[in-house]
Amino acid sequence: MLFRDADSSSAGFTLAEVLAALALLAIVVPVALEAVSLASRAGSLGQRKAAAARVAERVLSEYTSTGRTETGSETGRAAEAGLTYAWRLERTPWAADPLEEVTVHVTFDVQGEARSLSLSTLVDPTRTAATPSVATAAP
Repeated sequence: MLFRDADSSSAGFTLAEVLAALALLAIVVPVALEAVSLASRAGSLGQRKAAAARVAERVLSEYTSTGRTETGSETGRAAEAGLTYAWRLERTPWAADPLEEVTVHVTFDVQGEARSLSLSTLVDPTRTAATPSVATAAP
């Protein structure tokens, strides 16, 4: 068997190996940090969009349940998941039928960037909340 001396020149890394490792780290670390930042931003955007959709759905539901028929727009603010979302409701006549298109635009910020989400539905303005249609089941 061959035994090596403790002070042999093959024990340790060469300068070229250390520089190659540092160069590789200089390339990999920024890319990995950017990927983590992008994933964090996508997660925040998904959570905020889901909350904005709940706000828009709540505003549309409130509008349709009250049976209001006037056209125009309304604005307001709603809190969801600890954040405040600004919303704007627009009512416009539908071109083909005697229906009304109701759209809610919700705006929110994600990491300093303004985003928006819109949710629309069609409503029959001749029906009111006082006269809901009830399906009766046969016994």
